Amino acid sequence: MIKLDHIAIGVSNLDAAIDFYEQKIGLQFLFKKVDEAHGEAFAYLEMKGGRLELLQSLHLKKLRATDDKTFCPHVAFASNDIYATEQELRKKQVHILKGPMEFDGMVRWLYATDLDGNVIEFVQWLKQQNS
Repeated sequence: MIKLDHIAIGVSNLDAAIDFYEQKIGLQFLFKKVDEAHGEAFAYLEMKGGRLELLQSLHLKKLRATDDKTFCPHVAFASNDIYATEQELRKKQVHILKGPMEFDGMVRWLYATDLDGNVIEFVQWLKQQNS
């Protein structure tokens, strides 16, 4: 069976992004490298179930923004209690875009952003879903 290894997102300041995902989201820093041959600096952070790769271009200065922040590529983290997660994020001054919301008694979620406007979803499944 295939399992998730990592998700990669672009950032404009690698060190600031590492700090954000470590201090505000709770991921564990693994390592950071510069790859001159491919024009990027990158870092890996670990979470239960996989890793997050942060990519910073050594040449581009601006990342493209998405107009509709809640209908776009995003990283989703599991939450056992979406309301407690919301309180913790607000306490750490993480920007909440929308939510918490609930759908059909099945799932609760909220959207937040990182320092570069990348969308982060926090999701609490209320009922187990079968594929």
